[in-house]
Amino acid sequence: MAVVPYERIPFAGTVPSPQKENEGMITGNWRTRRPIVDSEKCVKCQTCWINCPDACVNLNDDKPINFNLKYCKGCGICAEVCPAGAITLVPELDFEE
Repeated sequence: MAVVPYERIPFAGTVPSPQKENEGMITGNWRTRRPIVDSEKCVKCQTCWINCPDACVNLNDDKPINFNLKYCKGCGICAEVCPAGAITLVPELDFEE
């Protein structure tokens, strides 16, 4: 078994978002629900970012959080863990894009 130095293990088990596009992880058109953020309720606690299994939450210091919908699977984990109730899942059929 290989030993990994502790310096290389991500802090608290978080994995940074990919820095470049990964075509193998694109959702396609099968997502049925889309996360929407109410920026008035969002407290930028980053709980959604930590819990997102697809690393599709984008954090910006000067802007509200948003989601990279290319990679979002619509699982709803972000909405479940949001302590402020700022994220809701909306059916994809409600959008024209």
